[in-house]
Amino acid sequence: MDRQLIDANPARRAQPPKPATRSTVPAIWTAQQLGNFLRTAKPQRLYPALHLAAHTGMRRGELAGLNWGDLDTSTSSLSIARSRQATMGCTVERPLKTRTSRRRIDLDATTIRVLERWRQRLITDGAAVTAATPMFLNTHHRARSPESFSQLFVRVTARAALPRIRFHDLRHTHASLLVAAGVPIKVVSERLGHAHPGFTMHTYQHLVPGMGADAATRFAAMIDAAR
Repeated sequence: MDRQLIDANPARRAQPPKPATRSTVPAIWTAQQLGNFLRTAKPQRLYPALHLAAHTGMRRGELAGLNWGDLDTSTSSLSIARSRQATMGCTVERPLKTRTSRRRIDLDATTIRVLERWRQRLITDGAAVTAATPMFLNTHHRARSPESFSQLFVRVTARAALPRIRFHDLRHTHASLLVAAGVPIKVVSERLGHAHPGFTMHTYQHLVPGMGADAATRFAAMIDAAR
């Protein structure tokens, strides 16, 4: 405009972005609600995927990216080494974004049994299961899209008449329940693949109602006992 090349500044007609109205606080379920969800989901073919997500806090892309070679039953652990994303109607395998996202997650005995039964079901259905085979296959023995997990999650949530949350909020629920149970923040951080325990504490510590009141009660009891 100063050089008289244009008569008006078109940038003045630009509208500033609206502030986000959605809460940044993650939504979570209680342990009872999560248990109700898993009971409702149990008849579903892909129940093992929902069970694993609830018991590990894995992202849906990490879930879709699992291969059977990532499961080590001798140590009851699962290695998170890659992600699978939906692109142009296809699923594409991609490396994880950060070093801390590559991690090993310890599994409980029930989860190991759920995965072993799922592997046997795939074999019975005619799938060729090797170390390089994706862990979660559709009925045509192809890798599942991460979006299919979200779609199933929505259907089961509605059937169980639970508060609506996102599939990703299973991750928040897993972390919050661990914090509420007194699991050290560093352990929770490592399970989720966070870069620093401080981020985990900042994100989840305030989500569990009653923790502050419980701390006050414990402190008062300690002082009363000392008196």
